[in-house]
Amino acid sequence: MAEIEIKTAPADFRFPTTNQTRHCFTRYIEYHRCVNAKGEATADCEKFAKYYRSLCPAEWVDKWNEQRENGTFAGPL
Repeated sequence: MAEIEIKTAPADFRFPTTNQTRHCFTRYIEYHRCVNAKGEATADCEKFAKYYRSLCPAEWVDKWNEQRENGTFAGPL
């Protein structure tokens, strides 16, 4: 049976506190900027997707995805 390795986003000096809200939001933005620049099929962006998925509550991601689709997302994409 294959062993499953569970990881989270690596430590980032920009986010030294235990509150990871900003870290989550930044990784979400980085992922979507990468996809916009390189296309969705590229593996380069996958690390950012893994980071934000491990840091962000699913409810936030769902809300942000809906806002992006509606053109009301406040982040700098």
